[in-house]
Amino acid sequence: MTAARITVNGKEAPIAPAAPHTTVLDFLRERGLTGTKEGCAEGECGACSVLVARPGVNKPTDWVPVNACLVPVAALDGQEVVTSEGLATVEAPGTAPVLHPVQEEMAVRGGSQCGYCTPGFVCSMAGEYYRPDRCAAADCGAGAGAGEGAEAGDAEHGPNGFDLHALSGNLCRCTGYRPIRDAAFAVGAPADEDPLARRRDQAPPAPVATDYRQDDRAFVRRNTLAETLRLLREQPDAVVVAGSTDWGVEVNIRSRRADCVVAVDRLPELRDLRVESDHIEIGAALTLTEIERRLDGTVPLLAELFPQFASRLIRNGATLGGNLGTGSPIGDSPPVLLALEASLVLADADGERVVPLAEYFTGYRQSVRRPGELIRAVRLPLPLSPVTAFHKIAKRRFDDISSVAVAFALDVEGGTVRKARIGLGGVAATPVRALATEAALEGRPWTAETAGAAAEVLRGEGTPMSDHRASAGYRSAMLGQSLLKLYAQTTEAVPS
Repeated sequence: MTAARITVNGKEAPIAPAAPHTTVLDFLRERGLTGTKEGCAEGECGACSVLVARPGVNKPTDWVPVNACLVPVAALDGQEVVTSEGLATVEAPGTAPVLHPVQEEMAVRGGSQCGYCTPGFVCSMAGEYYRPDRCAAADCGAGAGAGEGAEAGDAEHGPNGFDLHALSGNLCRCTGYRPIRDAAFAVGAPADEDPLARRRDQAPPAPVATDYRQDDRAFVRRNTLAETLRLLREQPDAVVVAGSTDWGVEVNIRSRRADCVVAVDRLPELRDLRVESDHIEIGAALTLTEIERRLDGTVPLLAELFPQFASRLIRNGATLGGNLGTGSPIGDSPPVLLALEASLVLADADGERVVPLAEYFTGYRQSVRRPGELIRAVRLPLPLSPVTAFHKIAKRRFDDISSVAVAFALDVEGGTVRKARIGLGGVAATPVRALATEAALEGRPWTAETAGAAAEVLRGEGTPMSDHRASAGYRSAMLGQSLLKLYAQTTEAVPS
């Protein structure tokens, strides 16, 4: 066992004697930081959110909100965490804490009743408060910082640049969201002397090698990909984690335990994003939020996916490598990546190979990935198809699992469909390409008649089943409707 340590609210503390599967939530509460609450234990309510210092996109460090209920505390070895208690400041010993501006606005605008969810809201709100490119509409217009329509404010963006989607993973059962929104839209910019704002200009904590062991179980992080792959060759049954947004649910809800958990989230070889002349390569351990902000809309289909993928709290930890590695047939990224004709770079101790995503899935939660092999990166070929859309059919608009997910990427030239790629999720044991529908579109005029005929074909793709989310008939009907919707949405925009 090594001396794994974590910095919480500016004070360093040993992780021991916590078990390797102990979550950040339980670790904090055992130390009296009870503002962090357990609501759902699966990353859907946000009552447990805390801030973690992570490598920044626009500054050296970003304060990133994450679900403390999902992340093993050992995964934060050497890192810095701020809880709701740590946001307030004590100016002198024995004096009452001075509320953080986010806390102050929540208090004066009636953003809390029972208060159970409030610390989580405050931490998520503080993450957006400290977002470096957030600025008031009057200062930067309705761009990335201010949000579309921010000059006057709208339902989801404030005139102060606050993006309300930052709170999409936080639920409140009694207050009502209007006063919480009012508080979010009222916060100003961080003061120059704000210590957490100043912290953004310094480098984030460097990754540290971790070999934390308790009770015959281990949490391990190596410094390099080569070392990690050698470890996985020796222990092919080890559980590989990045953001723990899937494994954390298994630990909490199903009481799963692993003899060895191997973290890959901070391996530099898995955190690169490169745009080459003929492809884009996205590191498998970049979080979805990092990908979204670094690509900045240059892949429109991914830009459409991200806001519909769970919540911001989940996207702050979830990775493409993790979403593909689970092999789930209802993951939201596989249909999009299938439509983009993505390939995966798989690595093991002997080297690398490139596998088209369309050939990756072999059965329910099964793939061609061999024991000891990792997804190192996702490659998207260039140029991109100009007509794209992602349709997610779910019971809730955000933070929900898809009943059906459909992604389209079409090349339409001179009014004719030259190429069609369609990815489907939730209609078979694996994510699949709609090959018959693609054939029904290619070489034909992009007309209502073609779309209607292809929609009938699309209704018959896959092998949908009935479950608590949707019936097989509903899933088939939604497939056909999605193509008709695509035609209606894109006809006027397609170049003639």
